Amino acid sequence: MTAMPEVRGRLSQGRDLSGLTWLRVGGPADWFFMPADTDDLAAFLAALDPAIPVFPMGVGSNLIVRDGGIRGVVIRLGRPFMEISVEGDTVTAGAAALDAHVARRAAEAGRDLTFLRTIPGSIGGAVRMNAGCYGTYVADRLHEVEAVTRGGERVTLPAAELGLGYRRSALPEGWVLTRARFTAPPGDPEALAALMEDQLARRDATQPTKERTAGSTFRNPAGHSSTGRADDTHELKAWSLIDAAGLRGYRHGGAQMSEKHPNFLLNAGGATATELEALGELVRERVFQSSGLRLEWEVLRVGDPLPRDTDDPAP
Repeated sequence: MTAMPEVRGRLSQGRDLSGLTWLRVGGPADWFFMPADTDDLAAFLAALDPAIPVFPMGVGSNLIVRDGGIRGVVIRLGRPFMEISVEGDTVTAGAAALDAHVARRAAEAGRDLTFLRTIPGSIGGAVRMNAGCYGTYVADRLHEVEAVTRGGERVTLPAAELGLGYRRSALPEGWVLTRARFTAPPGDPEALAALMEDQLARRDATQPTKERTAGSTFRNPAGHSSTGRADDTHELKAWSLIDAAGLRGYRHGGAQMSEKHPNFLLNAGGATATELEALGELVRERVFQSSGLRLEWEVLRVGDPLPRDTDDPAP
């Protein structure tokens, strides 16, 4: 067994990850580390065998962990990385701060980051995926980030160096985001609060927010600018392609495409990661057959599958 570095935080072996994802599926991590602070994280990564993979994990809102689990070390940031502060037009948030909490705190201070209110997950994931909603993306507001490299070096990077695009960034594998700073325009706190309430109502009316999902499953197949903004006049919606393929509500085992919004993959009861991923791949194939367009996953799928039983039926 590989010896692991000494830490001040919590380091455990064989941690089951299923309870940490919104879809409630997935196998164990070889190692699971929650650092005490940034110094603890940096020292751990500096001392860790470079051959051991590292996977930073947020709150599991846009993630399928496969049933065989994750090889290497899963790093999850906890309470020491949840701070939120507002100074002038700058909103600083720890990578583990929830997007919704950052939006609310900013609004209370008269700063507009309302686009974050309905985005599930934490700031680290929002930056890494250049999350966006209602026409605004992280790239539109992000000033800079702090991170720890795979080798344990602490770095500060301006947003322009992150390679932010549609649902992507160019952050190197194994780097762990620890903090982000946004430049937020001013707004009236009461008006911002009302806007966020309206956004929540619109989301709840159109999306299966009470179900076990991982958010939008597939990206919209359209051209996008460097910030992630789509050309709305030509944008195709993934949900409409799935609907046209006759897959609204389609089910495989415990996995189901939502009746309410067919671009949401649900754990409708007892689903495995294998069933969820298999249903997603079936959707991609059927949409391609019906439209000639190949949907791309927006949900991140990580880890190893369990050995396949050759008697298992395909969906």
